[in-house]
Amino acid sequence: MRHNYKGRKLGTDSAHTRAMKRSLVSALLYNDRIKTTEARAKEIRPDVDRIITWAKKGDLHSRRLAIARLGGDKELVREVFEKVAQGMFADRQGGYTRIMKLGNRKGDNAPMVIMELCTEPVRKKADKAAAPAPKKVVKAEKEQAAEDLAADEEAVKAEAEEAVEKADAKGEEEVAVEAAETAADAEAAEEATKAEEAKEEKAE
Repeated sequence: MRHNYKGRKLGTDSAHTRAMKRSLVSALLYNDRIKTTEARAKEIRPDVDRIITWAKKGDLHSRRLAIARLGGDKELVREVFEKVAQGMFADRQGGYTRIMKLGNRKGDNAPMVIMELCTEPVRKKADKAAAPAPKKVVKAEKEQAAEDLAADEEAVKAEAEEAVEKADAKGEEEVAVEAAETAADAEAAEEATKAEEAKEEKAE
């Protein structure tokens, strides 16, 4: 029985498990993203949240606790505390990590995940929407919109009819010009024919 053993076993002894968790937490804080198994990611999530909470406090005691948790890595602790002091995670009250599943690993079929820090700003929920307008107002707005649409359609229709009339008028003018030209040509041809006939009569 595993009396007084906290957390997941992860297939190793307690010393190896502590060292592995410390290494994974350091890698995540260095790179902002790691790829590991789902069990290990869920096991280190509380440690990451705890270190970031200490960084938000920012006092000497919190800094020493973080150094002890990360195995004496003072440079990493300084970097994390500086990022948090500059505003990272300022609008988050927890939930500093995200786990995305990748599927099972080939070989031992272990479920793999990507674990990353949530560095983007939090989207605050919009304030409650204003009370809905009364039904009468909504109905009046719909009727007004329908009237505006009908007026627009009538205006478009009138413009189209006017354009058609102009085109017809233009077409009639072109037809009239063509008829006049044809009549002038016919008259000129008739006069030429008459002149030829008169010449033939004189010649006879």
